Amino acid sequence: MHDLALSILWIFTLLLPEVIGFQKEMTIIISPGGKDCFHENGQAGQTVDIDYQVIDGSHGDLDINFDLSDSTGRIIFADYKKSDNIHRHKLPQDTELTFCFNNEFSRINSKTVFFELIIEKEDEDAGWSNFDILEGLSPEEFYDMKVQDIEDIIKRVRNNLTKARQFQDILRSHEARDRNIAEENYFKVNAWSFFQIFIMISVGFLQVVMVKSLFDTQSKAHRIWSKM
Repeated sequence: MHDLALSILWIFTLLLPEVIGFQKEMTIIISPGGKDCFHENGQAGQTVDIDYQVIDGSHGDLDINFDLSDSTGRIIFADYKKSDNIHRHKLPQDTELTFCFNNEFSRINSKTVFFELIIEKEDEDAGWSNFDILEGLSPEEFYDMKVQDIEDIIKRVRNNLTKARQFQDILRSHEARDRNIAEENYFKVNAWSFFQIFIMISVGFLQVVMVKSLFDTQSKAHRIWSKM
């Protein structure tokens, strides 16, 4: 069993670079009137998945311009003032991908953007339903399994773990955006409340001065009222 565990670990190590491909996730801050671009290489037959969300707008709208282009300058996807989106594209040839987040339309508010980029070859997703082939096997039967079967199981486990991680990243970015929206609403409610309180105090003070001036014949306000 010790040799079997080492064999499985060795297979997993060999498969890991092949199955994982490329994955990047970042949270960036784009200044007012700014534009940030990123470049990654892709090979023919690979699938590009990119998911982005604006999680903070610095007291402004949660929106950003986005575009994805290849090495020839051809625009593959373009979004105008979107808060979030998901794009998927299969590369017909080797190319250098360029994707940009553009905040040039905003002159005051910076934007905080979370994005995740995955470039990999598509594997047939057999799901978890076939994972039960390991159940009920004796150590000898397990050892006699084909190497290809073990490779398929490892790929399916990795694919499901990757999908679970992607869902967690999306939920985390949604939670960050919702928290920022709640904090922004809290700031607006407080600012409007303070403004109303200031107006009420000012009006009350003015009313007291006006009423007092009606009975104080020596005050300047009383003389102004008398002339009026």
